[in-house]
Amino acid sequence: MHQNKTTIFQNLGLIDYQTAWDYQEKLHAEIVVIKLGNRELLPDNQIYTPNYILFCEHPHVYTLGKSGKPEHLLLDEKGLEKYDAKYYKINRGGDITYHGKGQLVGYPILDLENFFTDIHKYMRFLEEAVIRTCADFGIDAGRIQGLTGVWIDHVELNNPRKICAMGVKASRWVTMHGFALNINTDLSYFNYIIPCGIDDKAVTSMEKELGQTLDFQDVSDKMLRHLKDIFEME
Repeated sequence: MHQNKTTIFQNLGLIDYQTAWDYQEKLHAEIVVIKLGNRELLPDNQIYTPNYILFCEHPHVYTLGKSGKPEHLLLDEKGLEKYDAKYYKINRGGDITYHGKGQLVGYPILDLENFFTDIHKYMRFLEEAVIRTCADFGIDAGRIQGLTGVWIDHVELNNPRKICAMGVKASRWVTMHGFALNINTDLSYFNYIIPCGIDDKAVTSMEKELGQTLDFQDVSDKMLRHLKDIFEME
């Protein structure tokens, strides 16, 4: 199997959740088709599988992962309408989360056989990119044992609060879905869910932690650079 660490970056801008999901599914399926085809070929004739990183923002939307509980959404249909939000049950891991403007959503569509075949390591690498990005802006973020994502006050645990949620799917070692980093996010929308099924910890944003609005593009650029470095992408 030839390894290809060349990764195509696409900034999708503000995009409807379903449209982005369909696009992820399309790219994922194309990579899987190449992988299955390569099984029939001699090593020298095999085709390199591509890798993608998609960055975007979504209009107000709640998404529920496979292991999530529908009751963790605290709004009914009228409530969703009132707050101009959509709701999807999707095929990633994890529970419920919120996406909205001012939040950097990243979807790496990677053939992990181009990098390493270890989902746990993959999740830690995504978290590390977020931790380094926060550090660039003077925010001390890190991990909490047993909880996915990136957190503030991760050591003392006096008031731990999540700054980045994560949920991924992988089949045939090809990844989908990813991370959602709160930059200048309207955090009030988290009041209408039990985020990630955790009811005793708060959610925060870079804007809230620093007391000022950040340059969204600047944060995005730094996040992309850290992903490139950590995964040794080309």
